[in-house]
Amino acid sequence: MSAPVTLCFLLRDGSAGEEVLLGLKKTGFGAGKVVGIGGHVEPGESTVAAICREVAEETSLVVGAMDLIPAGTVAFEFPAKPEWDMFTTVYLCRDFDGEAVESDEITPQWHPVAKLPHAQMWADASHWLPAFLSGERGHWRVVLNDDNETVASSNHTPPRGAVPAENTGS
Repeated sequence: MSAPVTLCFLLRDGSAGEEVLLGLKKTGFGAGKVVGIGGHVEPGESTVAAICREVAEETSLVVGAMDLIPAGTVAFEFPAKPEWDMFTTVYLCRDFDGEAVESDEITPQWHPVAKLPHAQMWADASHWLPAFLSGERGHWRVVLNDDNETVASSNHTPPRGAVPAENTGS
């Protein structure tokens, strides 16, 4: 059974164009990697409530439920470690309050959308994150190799009524 997870990519206009808030993970799953802001959905919690809570806990920023932009989902499958499987609901947000502050779990960092730090991120992020940030919507399915790091395959299913995007594989 895939764990329900949610991510939020906060966006702002920066001096070099649009920027996205990512975080250097300090503890737990993904420690040492640059990741999206978010985490597990608690039992009985909606993905919207979970992401509002996670953003506040990890960055001290406040996002309102009405300001979240549904982007789609990503199903992560780890065949060598199925207990890591995740079903992730992804949101974007352009309207939030406060300044990003380091927490015990995350060191938040603004990055130009045009220059994402892919070398420091999970390998799968390059398959779906640029698409979400550029306005593409839908569902991605990412299957990891036995090393639990590199991507075995990735495919995208657009929302109903949308023109299909080209599927990618590795």
